[in-house]
Amino acid sequence: MRSGLRWALSPEHRTLTLVVVVLAVCAFIAMGSGFWLLFRLAYVLALAIPVCWLIAQYNLRHLEVSVDRRTDRAQVGQEAQEIIEIRNRFWLPKLWLDVEDPATMPGHRSRRIVVVPPRRSRNWVVDTHLTRRGLYDWGPLRIVSSDPFGLFRLKREFGGRQQILVYPPVVDLPHFQAPPANLPGEGRFRRRTHYVTPNASGIREYAPGDAFNRIHWRSTARTGELMVKTFELDPASDIYVVLDLERRVNAGKGEESTEEYGVRAAASIARHYLVQNRSVGLITFGRDLRVIEPERGQQQMTRILETLATVYAVGDAPLGNLLIEEQRRFGRHTTLIVVTSSTDDLWVTPMLSLTQRGVRAAVVLVDPSTFGSDRSALLMYGELTASDILTYVVSKGDDLTLALSPAAGASVWQE
Repeated sequence: MRSGLRWALSPEHRTLTLVVVVLAVCAFIAMGSGFWLLFRLAYVLALAIPVCWLIAQYNLRHLEVSVDRRTDRAQVGQEAQEIIEIRNRFWLPKLWLDVEDPATMPGHRSRRIVVVPPRRSRNWVVDTHLTRRGLYDWGPLRIVSSDPFGLFRLKREFGGRQQILVYPPVVDLPHFQAPPANLPGEGRFRRRTHYVTPNASGIREYAPGDAFNRIHWRSTARTGELMVKTFELDPASDIYVVLDLERRVNAGKGEESTEEYGVRAAASIARHYLVQNRSVGLITFGRDLRVIEPERGQQQMTRILETLATVYAVGDAPLGNLLIEEQRRFGRHTTLIVVTSSTDDLWVTPMLSLTQRGVRAAVVLVDPSTFGSDRSALLMYGELTASDILTYVVSKGDDLTLALSPAAGASVWQE
């Protein structure tokens, strides 16, 4: 009973409910009084209701719909594009079609009222400016048909659901620096790699997919079989970026939050070193622990961006606990870069313990006081610099290119 009443009073069915009520009242009074005008009004309403339903039904038939969603991965600041085409296969026009391809992306607007001529088509392009990182649902396309009086609104869906992954924005950090790590042994730290480096370490038999410029022709001539060179990585330290996603230390909302500034800083730092052909890894703990082992190349950048696109400051693990649990990953050949907005000095002790073992460290401190919190990063900055840990301070509204430079890190509290 309640569900039926709720259906009748819903905005979509309110007009139909009103017409049915008027029809019932006219019929009741007409039969009681015999007034001819009320009889005719009741006849008109009784005939109009099924005719309107047929019109709404007709509008949804003989349609061919295609949706070409051309973007499945993009970055904040770019455009997500789709092309919608509706073709009418009938010899009468389709009137007042309400077409929408819904999506959970902020700022997405694809709704349009169209009229499709007989045996013709209508198509248009929808561009959505991407303003927020994340994984969003897109579709299926929905067409709503109505009659001229708005009594019926019939819906039909076309196509399937698609997802779009929006990466966080990255900025160039030409002046960013972190302490170089101590390499083990005699200053040489080598590993086998599938990349071409100046360090050829040996030869092996040719395998399908090997580039021809890796063929060692002397060995090929000597053995009579194709032989290719193998390589080792250049001696360089691993870099781990640790992003603090503890819920308790986050401040601000939406794009203007310590969470978003931290994600942008982590993504930009990772890109800064990857373009230099350095090995970069990532550790975060939001909903769960995510660890990306250090690696080089564009694929590693993609893995890091994919991870950072879907992490949020909802974790319960304090930064200090995370450093203790993952300390086995950090050695004398590691540079550790921590991005946090925590002003709790409990995590400084594990950090100092790592530096005493030879790990080189730097900290990007996102100041929560500039995002509306009552916690200031001033004391934490002083403690870190007194411990000889290079520290950058990022405040709300800062340009990361300028904030993540040695001059900014050294002078931010001297102004």
